[in-house]
Amino acid sequence: MNILYISYDGMTDPLGQSQVLPYIIGIQQQLACTFTLLSCEKPDRFAQQGNAIQQLMDTNGIDWQPLLFHTKPPFVAKLYDQYQLKRRALQLHRQKQFAWVHCRSYVAAMVGEEMKQKTGIKMLFDMRGFWVDERVEGGMWNLKNPFYQLAYQYYKHREAKLINIADAIVVLTQRAKTEIETWASWQAQKAPITVIPCSADFDHFTIPTSAQKQTACQALQIPTNSLVISYLGSIGTWYMLNEMLDFFFQIKQTFSNAILLFITPDSPNLLLPQIAAHNISPESVRIVSATRQQVPYYMAASDVNLFFIRNSYAKQASSPVKLGEVLAMGIPIITNSGVGDVDTIVQNTHAGMVLNACTIANYQQTTQKLPDLLHKNKNEIRQKAAEYYLLSKAVTKYAAIYAEKK
Repeated sequence: MNILYISYDGMTDPLGQSQVLPYIIGIQQQLACTFTLLSCEKPDRFAQQGNAIQQLMDTNGIDWQPLLFHTKPPFVAKLYDQYQLKRRALQLHRQKQFAWVHCRSYVAAMVGEEMKQKTGIKMLFDMRGFWVDERVEGGMWNLKNPFYQLAYQYYKHREAKLINIADAIVVLTQRAKTEIETWASWQAQKAPITVIPCSADFDHFTIPTSAQKQTACQALQIPTNSLVISYLGSIGTWYMLNEMLDFFFQIKQTFSNAILLFITPDSPNLLLPQIAAHNISPESVRIVSATRQQVPYYMAASDVNLFFIRNSYAKQASSPVKLGEVLAMGIPIITNSGVGDVDTIVQNTHAGMVLNACTIANYQQTTQKLPDLLHKNKNEIRQKAAEYYLLSKAVTKYAAIYAEKK
């Protein structure tokens, strides 16, 4: 069985390497199928990592068809990328006669929709979130602007059509599935919906030994016996940096040995002014950039991981990639409520604490409970997290979708 996988995310992007390639490689091992992978690559990353990714593709028998990702002019660039994806996808289908087109997110799904209409190919809409509403709630589309109002209406219409035409749908959270099942667009055809959260490679993210923790602390110049609170990932639209810094300030009042560790691609020049504005000494902060391969090395220094995400209607469909990776390492979590299935997962895994509101009173109360987190059983956290985030479980679910519709 030949499968075409279309991703608007590049394979030289971190998401492509953690949330696309491991799945495809695993599915090929479980199911008698071959993948052709069509992706849009950012020119700078493609120049740096394209050869290495191509070697990985060749090793695993994946036919990679990279296209360049465009950003200018806004909106038009996305339409052009969609056009070039569609053109290449139809060319490839004429050559290979795919059984399925696997569409990762909305731009890819619009290509898959046209392929299905023209060729009758089976279409898997792998939503990854409520993208249209995220654009509005994240401030990228101001609906007071007539142009963005028109874009919102256009893409909501397309979203409904994609839900209606798909042969199968994958979402990241149970909350997203429950919400979609109320939509008229889904009720018309009722394509099966499978919940597959963003998985983690448990072979890559392992529980660090005492020696590994010590080595990481030395590399980061973190004094022995420090309380290390880590943050993993970019600081983007949705992550509540001010609230996280307010919380760390409260931690510092009780635990003078606390260190805030950022493992992030963001520049220290962007973070340090905000850190200073919260009366946090630079000596209490470490900022390091890491490749995917380096993340477990630096995360080994961490005692507790912290992230706050702004919740909204769209965020009920989100599954933070970092959560599975951190829990696979046995590191307890402090986060806020209302994002995807995070509340339920943290509760069921006994992996940390969830704040109902980001207030000084809650920060202070949570700080007093920090010693309880430090005594959590890392092996138990990892074992329970595997029920949700083990990569092989996700692979089995995807393989079952393909096999059911042969």
